[in-house]
Amino acid sequence: MTLVPGDVFLATPGYRESTRWVVGEVPSKGLVPRREYWVLADSGVVGQLIGDSPRDKAHLERVTYLGALCDTRGAAINIRQFAAKTNIRAPDRGAPVFLVVGTSSHVGKTTAVMAVLQALRDKGHGDLVALKATGTSSLDELASYRDYGAAQVFDCVDFGLPTTYPSGRDGMHRFFDQALAACLSIRSDAVVIECGGDLFGANVPVFLECLKDRRSDLKVILAAPDAAAALGAKAVLHEMGLSITVVTGPCTDTPTLQERTEALCGIPAVNMAEEVGIAAQ
Repeated sequence: MTLVPGDVFLATPGYRESTRWVVGEVPSKGLVPRREYWVLADSGVVGQLIGDSPRDKAHLERVTYLGALCDTRGAAINIRQFAAKTNIRAPDRGAPVFLVVGTSSHVGKTTAVMAVLQALRDKGHGDLVALKATGTSSLDELASYRDYGAAQVFDCVDFGLPTTYPSGRDGMHRFFDQALAACLSIRSDAVVIECGGDLFGANVPVFLECLKDRRSDLKVILAAPDAAAALGAKAVLHEMGLSITVVTGPCTDTPTLQERTEALCGIPAVNMAEEVGIAAQ
């Protein structure tokens, strides 16, 4: 959707701590009507801008906050009211879990997710669940999951938050437990999970801790820009108790990089943008 000056649109206050795009927050006293703020993400997250990178960002513009949307009783509406209701003790149906993590944004995580989904579909698996567990909500990414075969898709909005920032946010263990309970309790052929951002922000370490508490048989796919980043991520994930199954991303774009990544990490390195079938093995 394209917005032009004078348009009124529905947004939500939120935090963002992108290592590539923008950093912003909700002011301590909340948004004040008639004051100007910034669109921090193209999903409609609005807040106070702290800083941004030199890269072009079509969404980063000033907007004026007009006020909260209220229900018939005059109470402000919150997206938590529409969150999926899940019992955190719901039974795990035992579907295989593919976990995609990356060393930063834009290193091929979503491409890897799409490759896994496509490979699973090619093997005859039709009941697939995809979850973008951390980072900033994105309808475009959810649509991509569906395009590549996911029957059910989720991100943080489905569980009551526009993003999983700021790092260290209270209540994230319970938040992630609810998200995992919802996805793992669905009868499916596989659950594919993407952690947005890098390994340190967006409460990714908290999510991985919650996931490990539930599952030890994960297939971990790491996306990295180069061999050095992949090697560093291997060490970080080892400290977190996770072993990488396969490495992908720009570190596999040429035979030289692919061979170097495999040699340094001792892990298969595959360009999932070209070799889709390997993703679901």
